Amino acid sequence: MQHLDHDRLVFLALGESEAVDGEATHLGACGHCRGELDTLRHVAGLGAGTQGLADLPDPPEHLWADIVAEIRAAEELPALTDRRPPRSGEPDGPAVTTGRPRRGRRWPRWASTAVTATAAAVIGVAGTAVVLGTGADEPAPQPTVLASAPLAAFGATPKDASGDARVLGDNRLHLHVANLPSVPGYYEVWLIDPKTMEMFSVGTLSNGSGDALLPIPSNVDLRTYSVVDISAERYDNNTRHSGDSLLRGTLTG
Repeated sequence: MQHLDHDRLVFLALGESEAVDGEATHLGACGHCRGELDTLRHVAGLGAGTQGLADLPDPPEHLWADIVAEIRAAEELPALTDRRPPRSGEPDGPAVTTGRPRRGRRWPRWASTAVTATAAAVIGVAGTAVVLGTGADEPAPQPTVLASAPLAAFGATPKDASGDARVLGDNRLHLHVANLPSVPGYYEVWLIDPKTMEMFSVGTLSNGSGDALLPIPSNVDLRTYSVVDISAERYDNNTRHSGDSLLRGTLTG
């Protein structure tokens, strides 16, 4: 079973996106991904729940050192080598390392990072809560969605390729894409004026499935540059659009 990408689970945990394209079905059947999502949601809730705590006492000096020591100890636990037959598609070869700890439970890298970040947030909240000025029961503010667009397969792109785009109030473009075909180069994101076909690049995507946040210049008129386009580009030192559009949609809102 192919698990959901960790970055995608982070966006779902933060409420930046809804489960699409069978993700909800996968989460219902996959205990691994569901457990990771629950842990990320718990960490996000801890961060949001501490924003109104303005009068916390200073933590003991040894607290941070103890947290770091625990995380490093977990990361340095030795692993055993386990032999198993190769899965379908894997070449025959030597033993496969599964990373089972000799004692206790070894935390995955993302869990160590999440715990470290949460601990740092709790330690620093006494100094930042006054600046934030939020109440104890108020959730973290979410960026306003100014416009959105479903992105559909364009031209000869396979029809299972899809995506969505949201323009956020902090001048960022949130993109979620799925099933983009493999390309020899890279994926580039454009905003296009459909009347004149003038366009400019917003940025690039690192892969054909997942989420990305790209900055939008604050002086862009999205009523004019209303089309979001994702193209396949080659490493040819040419900054112009290749003419090979994969997904396209029109912003409304």
